[in-house]
Amino acid sequence: MTKYIFTTGGVISSLGKGIASASIGKILESRGLKIALVKLDPYINVDPGTMNPYQHGEVYVTEDGAETDLDLGHYERFTLTETTKFNNVTTGQVYNAVIAKERRGDYLGKTIQVIPHITNEIKERIKKAAQVLKADVVIIEIGGTVGDIESLPFLEAARQFRLDVGFDNVLYIHLTLIPYVKSADEIKTKPTQHSVGKLREIGIQPDVLICRTEKPLSEDIKEKISLFCNVRKDAVIEARDAESIYQIPLIFKEQGLDKIILTHFNLHCKTMDLKDWYKNVVEKELYPKHKVHIAVVGKYIGLQDAYKSIYEALNHAGIYNNAKVILKRIDSEDIEKVGAEKFLKDVSGALIPGGFGYRGIEGKIAAVRFARENHIPLLGLCLGMQCSVIEFSRNVCGLVGANSTEFNPKTRYPVISLLEEQKKIKDMGGTMRLGAYPCRLKRGSLASKVYKKELVSERHRHRFEFNNKYRKVLEKKGMVFSGIYQKKNLVEIVELKDHPYFIAVQYHPEFKSKPDKPHPLFRDFINAALKFQEKKT
Repeated sequence: MTKYIFTTGGVISSLGKGIASASIGKILESRGLKIALVKLDPYINVDPGTMNPYQHGEVYVTEDGAETDLDLGHYERFTLTETTKFNNVTTGQVYNAVIAKERRGDYLGKTIQVIPHITNEIKERIKKAAQVLKADVVIIEIGGTVGDIESLPFLEAARQFRLDVGFDNVLYIHLTLIPYVKSADEIKTKPTQHSVGKLREIGIQPDVLICRTEKPLSEDIKEKISLFCNVRKDAVIEARDAESIYQIPLIFKEQGLDKIILTHFNLHCKTMDLKDWYKNVVEKELYPKHKVHIAVVGKYIGLQDAYKSIYEALNHAGIYNNAKVILKRIDSEDIEKVGAEKFLKDVSGALIPGGFGYRGIEGKIAAVRFARENHIPLLGLCLGMQCSVIEFSRNVCGLVGANSTEFNPKTRYPVISLLEEQKKIKDMGGTMRLGAYPCRLKRGSLASKVYKKELVSERHRHRFEFNNKYRKVLEKKGMVFSGIYQKKNLVEIVELKDHPYFIAVQYHPEFKSKPDKPHPLFRDFINAALKFQEKKT
């Protein structure tokens, strides 16, 4: 029977439930179990697709085209699981489904209530994920902090789950904060006691406590937490800040968290370590031989989580190339004010990420031009590809004022424009080109050399496309269209011949990068940046 682990958070938000859940998945995978991870998000939006990155952070896109929470990125990077629309459940989805059933008459005239109708819908979605993903263990992360009004239905569903499937098939893990008061030189356990007390009021007694702490937890402190929170002492897991998030599975395994979980579930699994994970990921990240400076020219630089998968993919490529990637985060609006040279003259590579809206676009275009003219390795993603096309059209092909119809609907040269089918769309949510699409690569191109294959599949999230009316004009001036979605003849990849590494793609390769298997585009981008740096030096 499938086993279920619910992870909750207390005291404050942003303690790292997503990384903790992914790390638990990793250590259980190392014992030979098939893992699935589900994120329950309390917000009322159906999905984060229409939310501003400063509100929500990155929108992570799955293979089947679901716009989901960024924690699903952690799940895929740490484990072998491939997430789908079943891996993210929101309050909006739940209420939408229940109201639709009520309108159809499925409830036969009953009064619809949070209990049992909303909680039943939540439980059904968790069980559906377990069934579809065929997992031995499903780890369910409940978003928000214990005590939030929004998350109460999810916590109630988690409480009921143990009644539904049996005590031995459900485990509750609570992630909490143990603050250190510097003036008193003391670690304080009271916030954790209150947080666990709040969980008990809801009806959930945690089986494991993961304690975020600056200082080591002494045996006395662990005994105190165990006594007042009614949790076994060996199930009080210390989680101090690590130099690398990829150390977390090793930290959990060292404290026997996998054994505690398997014992609770009465599972007998093979014993395996994480030596390869340490050797191929953690050791290389902590002790690199080289370093390289990379500029990320974006519109949402002010929020770390807005480009989470991009930053991680760059890190993965650094690990592969035995180099520490030192990021220079540049707001594209700053480039508009003083020019690109001030910001890009000292870097060895430039990455132009995706985004929406006109704000900061001219800064991105200026950054592309500086990288092209100064032979700085460049990688463009989604909007980054569109900016590369606009810059080349204006400054190489002489199409003065060339633009995207997203930014200037009346531009004389609409080198980027909406597809006809997109023009008819009125609803904003879930209507872009989303999910995995095949891409045929041109033989002999840089893209084919990077991927070492002729057909690839990548995930998309965009509405505007390259306008094929201008393909011949740009080709004559040296732009190579090296990747095509053949079914609709859509340009997916552009590159330049006489450049050490200039490649821009319409999709989001960052979503498929892992620390032990970096995405080829990022891998070779960092390699090109290291060569550029060596030559420059």
